[in-house]
Amino acid sequence: MRGVILAGGVGTRLLPMTRVTNKHLLPVYDRPMIYYPLQQLVHAGVRDILVVTGGEHAGDFLKLLRNGQEFGLEHLRYAYQDGEGGIADALRLAEFFAAGEPVVVILGDNLFQDPLAPVIDAFRRDPTGAQLLLKSVEDPERFGVATVEGDRVVRIVEKPRSPETSLAVTGCYLFDARVFEIIRTLEPSARGELEITDVNNRYLEWGALRHHELSGWWTDAGTVPSLHRAADLVAADRGNVVLTRTHPAGG
Repeated sequence: MRGVILAGGVGTRLLPMTRVTNKHLLPVYDRPMIYYPLQQLVHAGVRDILVVTGGEHAGDFLKLLRNGQEFGLEHLRYAYQDGEGGIADALRLAEFFAAGEPVVVILGDNLFQDPLAPVIDAFRRDPTGAQLLLKSVEDPERFGVATVEGDRVVRIVEKPRSPETSLAVTGCYLFDARVFEIIRTLEPSARGELEITDVNNRYLEWGALRHHELSGWWTDAGTVPSLHRAADLVAADRGNVVLTRTHPAGG
């Protein structure tokens, strides 16, 4: 199992803060945003990790994370995304890194209260198809929205104006190696991007899409309100023994 953290984009929704840095390097409570997905992967035993970034501040990731030894890793790998081609376009850059293995992909601005290790371990034991993590939210129109019937996802719609459900598709995805075959067949959406929802819907069409609904909180941190919300949620957990409150080795 290999891990991919997607941390590109120019962060226009967080201007003017992102004029001087990549949004994934902004602080969330007591550490840079990028630490949270990285700690999740390390806690789950994922040791081969690729950080996909871009923009004029991409070099700052190397300054901050260096080779990953602070997190108990032997090394970190990096890839550079030109422009903003969407999540699937960024993931496309990880094909050589994945080398035919299944991948767990986390968006660099997503924070999860609970450790993702159980879900990742389960997929590691049966790495076929794809698995999504869902969470009921108050503003599902901001995300891909899943419709579930029984124990199956039957539909995913990207940022619907009138969501059928409140189940948002969170920014953690688990894929087998076919994900890169799917990405090669995608056409840009009306937004000019390769959409991760199109990837997920392809697995759905194949009958190879699993899902898990989260019990703990989840949030993105890609807007000013959600960045503040993320800090508040982490701060509220400071007395608990949860993953987001652990420091990297040597920190």
